[in-house]
Amino acid sequence: MSSTAEEPTEATTLLRRVLQEVSTVIVGQQAMVERTLISLVAGGHCLLEGVPGVAKTLAVSTLASVVGGTFNRIQFTPDLVPSDIIGTRIYRPSTEAFDVELGPVFANFVLADEINRAPAKVQSALLEVMSEKQVSLAGTTYPVPDPFIVIATQNPIESEGVYPLPEAQRDRFLLRVRVDHPRAHEEFEILRRMSTTPPRPTQVLNLSDLLRLREQAQQVQVDQLVADYVVRLVMATREPAAYGLAPLQHVIEVGASPRATLGLVAASRVLALLRGRAYVLPEDVQALVHDIVDHRLVLTFDALADGVTAASVVDQILAAVPPPRVIWDDVPESAPARP
Repeated sequence: MSSTAEEPTEATTLLRRVLQEVSTVIVGQQAMVERTLISLVAGGHCLLEGVPGVAKTLAVSTLASVVGGTFNRIQFTPDLVPSDIIGTRIYRPSTEAFDVELGPVFANFVLADEINRAPAKVQSALLEVMSEKQVSLAGTTYPVPDPFIVIATQNPIESEGVYPLPEAQRDRFLLRVRVDHPRAHEEFEILRRMSTTPPRPTQVLNLSDLLRLREQAQQVQVDQLVADYVVRLVMATREPAAYGLAPLQHVIEVGASPRATLGLVAASRVLALLRGRAYVLPEDVQALVHDIVDHRLVLTFDALADGVTAASVVDQILAAVPPPRVIWDDVPESAPARP
């Protein structure tokens, strides 16, 4: 199908300007920055997993500056309590009444740094605000700012003093992005930039522009064949035998939830927009399926003991579930899409 609207072109330009401006501060890590922006525009949350010192925190604060949003960083520690995150009631002797002190989650960008260092009770305090975008205190509901995104970081190599995220909380994150060490030429560029006066980003968007980009992303077309492909990929994690993957029945204990289906479509729309299209192709889905599905899979104990990874399981599913062949032509809107 053809698209004569100019909004996708304008939106693509704005999104690419954001990535370009962030890249003036962040060297390399294009996948991390792009996926974080996709989460933001798609209205989801993002989990960054990588060793310390790979610019995860700097990337989030830079993105917040570029889009003109408020930014709060919460350092998760073992002694953190829920009220440190969402807020609490404080008694004022001068007025002989309780006032509500809102916590640091009331910002457009909330960085939960080293989220796996806090116990489950603190991690669960984020569940309501991540899902409902509101906080309940003393019988009153307080909505968080719009737009709102939680970006959490965790160190995958530490095992002492950390608490693995429960499955219910991992499912709340639209994307999980693995962040690796920079390459040699990128390390040299980091040394060159940061050994003098570090560069400062320039604001490219405002929050109204960001909300408008969200609306335009929701208008990106998803052909029925592409939607069916997304459903088949997710269903293959729950019923692998039905898709010719019977051996995976002994590997996958719990498959991906419907949030994975919705997230694949929402994120693919933003990626298509970023690539200059007003429609989603199977390649967009394939590019994001690992980031959206991997962390939602629960593997059996035997599979983990054998060294099976969620990424390898998703690779098998991608190989077994054939994508549709969608042809987008300049034809009237009333004409059906051809397989």
